[in-house]
Amino acid sequence: MSKLNRKLRSPFGSALLGGLVVAVLGWIAIAAGAIQSDGGTTTTVAAPITAPVDSKSGEESTNVVNQIYKTDGDGVAFIESQLEPTETESFSPFGEAEPESGGVATGSGFVIDGEGHILTNNHVIEGASKVTVKLGDSEKTYDAEVVGADPGTDIALLQVNAPADQLHPLTLGKSAEMEVGDPVVAIGNPFGLDRTVTSGIVSALQRQIEAPNGFAISHVIQTDAAINPGNSGGPLINASGEVIGINAQIATGGGGNGNVGIGFAIPIDTVRAEIEQLKTKGEVEHAFIGISGGTVTSELAKAINLPVDEGVIVQSVVKGGPADKAGIEAGGTSATINGEEVRLGGDIITEVDGKKLKSMEQLVEIIQGHKPGDELELKIVRDGDEKTVSVTLGTQPESNGG
Repeated sequence: MSKLNRKLRSPFGSALLGGLVVAVLGWIAIAAGAIQSDGGTTTTVAAPITAPVDSKSGEESTNVVNQIYKTDGDGVAFIESQLEPTETESFSPFGEAEPESGGVATGSGFVIDGEGHILTNNHVIEGASKVTVKLGDSEKTYDAEVVGADPGTDIALLQVNAPADQLHPLTLGKSAEMEVGDPVVAIGNPFGLDRTVTSGIVSALQRQIEAPNGFAISHVIQTDAAINPGNSGGPLINASGEVIGINAQIATGGGGNGNVGIGFAIPIDTVRAEIEQLKTKGEVEHAFIGISGGTVTSELAKAINLPVDEGVIVQSVVKGGPADKAGIEAGGTSATINGEEVRLGGDIITEVDGKKLKSMEQLVEIIQGHKPGDELELKIVRDGDEKTVSVTLGTQPESNGG
């Protein structure tokens, strides 16, 4: 957790199923092109799964969850990661100290092709000296090679050398087509209980959560399907039996480490766009601007007498980063607003490439839609005066040290 996020934490904690993160509500914090915020549309409507699911047997059934489990269950993997002993104390997904002697971490994943490629979360296999996989209900264990990993979106691609009859690839759907209230199913290995199935709905869309390395993951799917530690890396499946997300985090309500009905899945559209890079390069490059900041609202503008009531106020600038090289300046004077520390006097970004900037989330979306080396033209307000600066985006570092 970054220093800034500790200052801006919300009343509830959001715990990774393999790392700790705190959600930020209201005042929005972003570091180096990444953001943690609470946005999107929520619902409390509960609905049974009634849509059809494609069945390999061709048989029809009104029990869709049962059919999804029969169709997709064999494609879900049980993953064990042998952790190296640590020289200093580290922390588990829920803030519990991990033993310095190392140990075994468990998680989930799912097969995506006949070549033995398996998708999971990066935090499931990060730091592991050895990764093994069990497929379906088989007790046979296969050694897994880590083909590539992206800490920025918490995705990892594994490969196992397993017989063709043991590989049951799941179909990847389109997360962009999901709507709030749509039914979903999660299959995984919570608390080591292999091939557990739960169901629920899409509770919200367009969430932004924080990856274990401190950067943001956008377009995240929120669900009330029960997911718990060990579900990490497992599939979130739509009513047609297609994977539309990778289960990654849960909100814990501030106490304990169990599910309270709020889970988050990395959208499969994001994952799909990275698979080829993971196969060929072993990593994914993300654009990086190198600032932290907050959304300017009319209320905030009035409270601290800002010259504009819309945009992003810069809170800090990474030394030597793209924004720093472009001359963007951060605030210096601290003030407490609604119990949160805010730095005053920083540049306010009001436009990007000629388009009005309304929020930090929007800025993150823009950065994530570009590649390292791309140039952005920013309109900023400094001491009441407008000016335009050009920023050449860099490559996101391994972690956000904010």
